Amino acid sequence: MKKNSLQKTLAIALAAVMSLGTLTGCGNSGTTTESEPLAETTAENTAGTVSEAESIAATDTASAESAVAEGGGMDSWEPFAENVTLQVPVYDRGLDGVPDVSNNYWTQWIQENFGDPWNITVEFVPITRNDAMTDYALLASAGTLPTMLMEFDYPKLSQWANDGYLTTFDMEEFAAVAPTYYNRMVELDQLQYSGMEDETYFVFAERPYSDTNYSYQVFVRMDWLEQVGYDHVPATREEYLDAMQKIMDAGICEHPDGAWMLTGNAGPDQNDAFRTCPLDEREWAMYGDYNIVAMSWNANKELLRAKNEEYNLGITNPEYYVTDTETAKANFVNGNSYWYGGYISGNMDFLTAFYEQNPDGKLAIQPADYQYGTSCAYRAENPFGIIVGFSSTATEDEIRAAWMYLEWMSQDDVLFTLQWGIEGENYTLDENGNPVGVGDYSGDYVQGYNNNADYVAPVTASRVLGDPEADIRASFPTNLPQTDELVEQILNYYNTRVEQEEEGLAIVPCMFATVIDAETEYRDSLASLYVQYRDELTMCDPDDFDTLYDQRAQEYLDAGYQTVIDERGEAYDNGLTTKLAQ
Repeated sequence: MKKNSLQKTLAIALAAVMSLGTLTGCGNSGTTTESEPLAETTAENTAGTVSEAESIAATDTASAESAVAEGGGMDSWEPFAENVTLQVPVYDRGLDGVPDVSNNYWTQWIQENFGDPWNITVEFVPITRNDAMTDYALLASAGTLPTMLMEFDYPKLSQWANDGYLTTFDMEEFAAVAPTYYNRMVELDQLQYSGMEDETYFVFAERPYSDTNYSYQVFVRMDWLEQVGYDHVPATREEYLDAMQKIMDAGICEHPDGAWMLTGNAGPDQNDAFRTCPLDEREWAMYGDYNIVAMSWNANKELLRAKNEEYNLGITNPEYYVTDTETAKANFVNGNSYWYGGYISGNMDFLTAFYEQNPDGKLAIQPADYQYGTSCAYRAENPFGIIVGFSSTATEDEIRAAWMYLEWMSQDDVLFTLQWGIEGENYTLDENGNPVGVGDYSGDYVQGYNNNADYVAPVTASRVLGDPEADIRASFPTNLPQTDELVEQILNYYNTRVEQEEEGLAIVPCMFATVIDAETEYRDSLASLYVQYRDELTMCDPDDFDTLYDQRAQEYLDAGYQTVIDERGEAYDNGLTTKLAQ
């Protein structure tokens, strides 16, 4: 397969201006439907600078519609005459209580219900979640790339295409094999992102609630707050510092901040709440990406100033820099920290353990309008879930098998079974006929991480019923002492996010219609350097903070970040980036 240069990716500019450039987020709570004729597409060009890219996307859509009109989808499939091996990557998160990711009841269920009928052998390839790029690079060097390559971050897929890992493909042929999947991409305006110049590289999963995401929640010790005179969770930084000081003074917890080490993946150190609004669009394009921390930007300086203050007040555990996430979780369970955060699911081990350890404990959700910085701005999710490309070393039959896999998994009954499991085992039905997960299930049908999220990731980022309250209730443990109370608080969190999104506080990271070569060259080294500098700045004397920060920020720039932001600024000046919502 030929290796296309990403320096000329004009087609991606269609996504930049037509979609992300006009939205703060584009979450969709609808579910996929069974195979059907292709949906119409109505992408609106609001900038008038991407006519070539728009023409390419329109041509792809028209061709695909024509292909399906001639007959396509699962009714047109036939088993392969000779067995085809389909290799599908799946994240190995190294978590306790999760079955072997490459061989369990559900991988066998997929083989029986998809692989066997079509003479396909489905093999799952474990990919280390925190080091996916290294794993894929090793597979590529060994000539054993899986049929599908998947990641959540667009720059990583761009790098794979640039390195020759991915093949181009014909969207017309894909639509004929996988019309349900294709229809959903059209309905969510995702089709534009797949084009590079006059070629196609990617398809995209759905990300429900992308701009109002509620799936990650911070749980705090409401009982501690009540003991020191608070009847609500602190809503401002000033209240937070006051409450933490009172908790320490009362002898409830020596260092209540549940901090833990920052690894080379510095994504969690996000500075959206410290940015000056309204945002300067060029600065947003240069500094706004979270894959490489914007250390030289004032927003990040103020974020670390806050961390420095908390450390020097004694709020932060002085050994946070050697505390891993499992230890931080145990600290929360054992009463040694005020908070812990995690993604909600039917089985949340740290909540179960918390109530077992603290039968009289009382938790609350940190509200969405908590103003930790200068505003309540937050990073919205990308308007798509995982990005899927296809190996440049795969055969035509293997790639067709991958398309069939995406279409089969897009069917409502298949997706429901994979996400919810077996009725009477993994879930029951409530009085409204909605599924309710069994949070402490440990039988023969135990699911993979977060309700088999890593198996359905090529299709959707999360399971949805279509109603926020039903989705929240269905995604939260049912058997906790505070289940109803916490579900109500998460719903309030979601409703606040809706209001904040309407106010323009949901910040979608800038995306680029060209490869930023410096990101590939410097990303890993800057991430490692940032961890070192971040710890040093967190623990330094407050009187030394400004001088030390400016010194380290300059060193960070000299280590490659200046080149990164210069290339991003050039891309912005050339009209090859997304735009802020107006």
